[in-house]
Amino acid sequence: MLDYARPAFLLASSDPFLLASVEALLGAAGARVEVVLSGQAALAAIEGPSRFDAVLVDADLDDMPAGQLLAAARAESATSRIPMILIAGPASQEWADLIAEGAADDLILRSAEPAYWQLRLDLAMRNHRLALEVESLREAELRTAQLDRLTGIYNRETLLTMLFRETDRVQRLSSPMSLVLFDIDDFGHWNSRLGADACDELLRQTASRTSALLRSYDLLGRTGKDEFLAALPSCAIANAMAFTERLRTEVFAVPFEVSGAAIRLSACFGLAASQGRSPVIVLREAEKALEWAKAEGPETIRCFGSSSSADSSPGAFLSSDSGDDLLAW
Repeated sequence: MLDYARPAFLLASSDPFLLASVEALLGAAGARVEVVLSGQAALAAIEGPSRFDAVLVDADLDDMPAGQLLAAARAESATSRIPMILIAGPASQEWADLIAEGAADDLILRSAEPAYWQLRLDLAMRNHRLALEVESLREAELRTAQLDRLTGIYNRETLLTMLFRETDRVQRLSSPMSLVLFDIDDFGHWNSRLGADACDELLRQTASRTSALLRSYDLLGRTGKDEFLAALPSCAIANAMAFTERLRTEVFAVPFEVSGAAIRLSACFGLAASQGRSPVIVLREAEKALEWAKAEGPETIRCFGSSSSADSSPGAFLSSDSGDDLLAW
């Protein structure tokens, strides 16, 4: 028996005997059946609001060859993942080709016994469900491969790939894009003082706080152990500077809660403007700006190509109960 909870079938045929027998078979299995008498009506039903668990197409429809109907149905994005089952006479090379090409998922002979019909329909739907599960797992694995396992944001390789795509768009639209590269100050100190697990949590919270400040189309990735890169499409360097000030105050000025303590972190920031150039070049400029910022001290912001820098005011970066021995600088 069909194991789907009241599945819905679309049945396209103008043969009264076939309609009566298939409707009776599916109805007895608890299925809902919508009948159409032509290929055009089948396409209209497929394009309509109703959703079907499978589509059964009579190869002898008068107004449209079965192959044409199946191909048109597959072209509909909403039906590209629905089982398409062909009902035909004796097996032929034409029907075999339709299955081999993926236009049809299965073939049922119109002369087959009801038990065979039931078996084939059940098998087709089971195979379809299995294919969807495999596809879902594949997509999940692909997403996992694109993300940094610790923080859940993009990893370096994926972010660089996306930067090349964004750069193409920047070139086409002659729009700005800015990169903000930042590195947590003296993270090795915190790692030795708090331990790896606590520092992993600090990195996760840093990624989460930063993500909350980004627009839906901005990009964020972890490019090193304690280094992050934000790509800001349609953002001029002056606006990127304002965004970086928000990072400094809203991400790092607010203490992080970890291991029962309030930890005050700081970071240095390097900025660079894309101007449609290779992401490799722009990233090198951001890295150079970050290098300058680190040389000046905690909480410094430097922009490549500018001699100015934001004032840095390193202070005591303490946990709430640490004492002076947890000074980061």
